[in-house]
Amino acid sequence: MGHSSVDAARSVLGRVLPDGTPVYRRRERPGVPPVSVTRFDAGASPGGLPPEHRHAHDFLVLMHVEQGAGSVTIGGRERSLRAGDVYAVPPGEVVDAAGVGELARGRAWSVAFTPDAVPALASVSPLTWEHHPLLALFAPGVGHGRVAGPDRARWSTWLADLDAELADPGRLGAGEAVASSLTRILVAAARLAPSAPVTPDPLVERVFARIEDTFHEPVSAADVARALGYTPGHLTTVVRQRTGRPLLEWITERRLTEVRRLLRETDLPLDVVAARTGLRDAGYLVRRFRQRYGTTPQRWRRDRRTWS
Repeated sequence: MGHSSVDAARSVLGRVLPDGTPVYRRRERPGVPPVSVTRFDAGASPGGLPPEHRHAHDFLVLMHVEQGAGSVTIGGRERSLRAGDVYAVPPGEVVDAAGVGELARGRAWSVAFTPDAVPALASVSPLTWEHHPLLALFAPGVGHGRVAGPDRARWSTWLADLDAELADPGRLGAGEAVASSLTRILVAAARLAPSAPVTPDPLVERVFARIEDTFHEPVSAADVARALGYTPGHLTTVVRQRTGRPLLEWITERRLTEVRRLLRETDLPLDVVAARTGLRDAGYLVRRFRQRYGTTPQRWRRDRRTWS
């Protein structure tokens, strides 16, 4: 169940971690919101169990268990799979579904998405996702909630409604309906999170603050490390251990989030967008954008305006 999100039709291999763990990225589909829904029902499709391998992804995944058995390891922590469980998997967190073979009686939903799918999150910095109210369940140290029995049928209905809207993305108002349905689900998930705030990691907070202040300039991971008094290798290792993603990836992610915002909200030419986001030039921006999203900035801009 943990890698129902790694559907070959919806995601592709992006990179491989030093330990060999594959990291998947979303496959962009023209004119379709960056959301995909997978229904896993072992009883109806007993041969459809997902492959059992460690993996991570560079998008967000929310999983809801309707009927479960077995376990899944998320971020090094083993989690049971019981009816009513909801798991939030942030980008970079490693999922190991070694126990997925026990899901012979399992039913679950998986929603994979990027923040662009929700207007309230579209322009939020990836450095502050964990502090946004809609993503409370994705905060470090949280990741799990449990739906009360009387509310579980409602969750299944919400997920089925989202799936139905995505099945016909060209229908009038489908983009707005997808955003509304996903927002409703995220609100419900956030309400499952503990009410007490999670204590932030002081070093990660310093790193993210430095990136936020300087990402629009041509700074490197080494520049950020030196500014904070660390060697690049040490800080990269520590940031990866504590966040699941290396330092350079966070810098790149922050830049590309701003690139997406400028593409979505303005008609600025690519050379200006590149200059405002710390990238060398329009050609370099196109290469990094295509590498990250599997499409060109021009096509991404056109597609987003089609469904938004």
